[in-house]
Amino acid sequence: MRENQYQAQLVKELRSRFPGCVILKNDPNYLQGIPDLTLLYRTRWAMLEVKASAASDVQPNQPYYVELLNSMSFAAFIYPEIQEEVLNDLERAMGRTRRVPRLRD
Repeated sequence: MRENQYQAQLVKELRSRFPGCVILKNDPNYLQGIPDLTLLYRTRWAMLEVKASAASDVQPNQPYYVELLNSMSFAAFIYPEIQEEVLNDLERAMGRTRRVPRLRD
């Protein structure tokens, strides 16, 4: 799958997990290395650097910005192989917990 296809799929998943969120696609030509997506949810924000796979190339400055922005709020690299783990971490960072249906006796 190409990165733009994965990113479109990811945006749908983010909108599903964070109802009412605002997702911005960042311009890589404005600030080289800044993560691809900014997620605004309630009073919190996060940034995600989207990769098509674990083997995708990492561009200069991307690790720097992900680390810097993660120290401010939440930022991470995300690709299909680790998507569920990253999204679970993101939900915790956004103060959102998944509701697990209770089993009835």
